[in-house]
This record gives sequence, C-alpha cells and structure tokens, in this order.
Amino acid sequence: MFKQSVFIKSAANKSGWIEDNIPEVCFVGRSNVGKSSFINTLANNKKLAKVANTPGKTRLLNFFDINNSSFRLVDAPGYGYAKISNSMKVEFGIMMEDYLTTRENLKLVCMLVDLRHKPTNDDIQMYEFLKANDIPVLMIGTKLDKLKRNEIAKNEKLIKETLEFDQNDVFVKVSNLNKINIKESYDALIRLLEVENG
Repeated sequence: MFKQSVFIKSAANKSGWIEDNIPEVCFVGRSNVGKSSFINTLANNKKLAKVANTPGKTRLLNFFDINNSSFRLVDAPGYGYAKISNSMKVEFGIMMEDYLTTRENLKLVCMLVDLRHKPTNDDIQMYEFLKANDIPVLMIGTKLDKLKRNEIAKNEKLIKETLEFDQNDVFVKVSNLNKINIKESYDALIRLLEVENG
C-alpha cells in the first residue's frame, strides 16, 4: 500500500503535464469499473481520488505524488460512458493518445476490468492500443467479492480470451470492499516499475 499519496494537479493537455523525470503509472478503465475506489484502497485514503456518483464526470488527467516522489500515479478519465457527447469522446481520445504515446515518464499502465463481465469493445481497443505501443500492463480484475467461487476461474478465462491477453502481463483479481489482493497488486505494480526503471 502507498505510504504517502498527495494530489498534485489536473491537466487537460500536454501544457499541464509536470516536467521532470519521475516515473508514472497511469490507471485506465471503463466508467464504473471501480478505478477511483481501487486507487483509494491502495492509498488507504477514501478521499484521494474522487468517486463520482455519475460515471463519466472526470475528463482530466489527475496527477498524484506517491511515496515522496518515488513515482506518480496518473488517474485517467473512465472510458465508454455512453451519455457523454461525441465531441467530448474525441477530446478524450486525443488527450489519452497524446499521453500514452508521447509521455516519457510513463512506465506502466494499470488497466482495470470488471470480473463480472466480458470486456467491451472499448476494453479491447484500449488493451490492443497499449500492446501496439509496447506499454507494460498490470491488469486488475475488480469486484471479486461479487462473484461466486465457481465463477472466478471461468470469468478470468473469458476476459483473457476476449482480450487475447499477453501472458507476459500480470493479472490480479481484487476486491476493494474486502481488500482482497490489494497488497499483491501493489507489489506487482512496484515490481513492474522497478523492472522498467532497471
């Protein structure tokens, strides 16, 4: 779990990014996948990432300092929310492509998927985009507590098959509610960051 976590700033485009060489982990996922709750559970701080009652509200990249600048967490807007305008979807796409393809600080993407559901086309496109750009991925399957024991392996298999999951990537199943595998996901995140940083 994060020893220290502080919100730094929000940015809509490259002009608002922080200029230094601190490594960054970007968190991506569909609206309502439990991304903000997962970040807050990792940080042991319920108020760090804002949990919106209405999905699709966050339209900025939010930067957080973690463990006294050992790395930064970047919380991206949730994707796939049907009720936002097409122009907003285009803006979101441009912002994310710009960040994911040009940001030298970016070392790892933590992608969240809902264990209860087959990945959507948006999930597939995001994962394919990350793989096409050689970005390491830590896949987090959320809402483990909502599944029956006999559903877990079957659902994980379906998700991996649908995404054509790269076995070199790491997949961790978590429950924010019961804090299951939160330490394991943190350990994986740190390990992957250290590998990337040599």
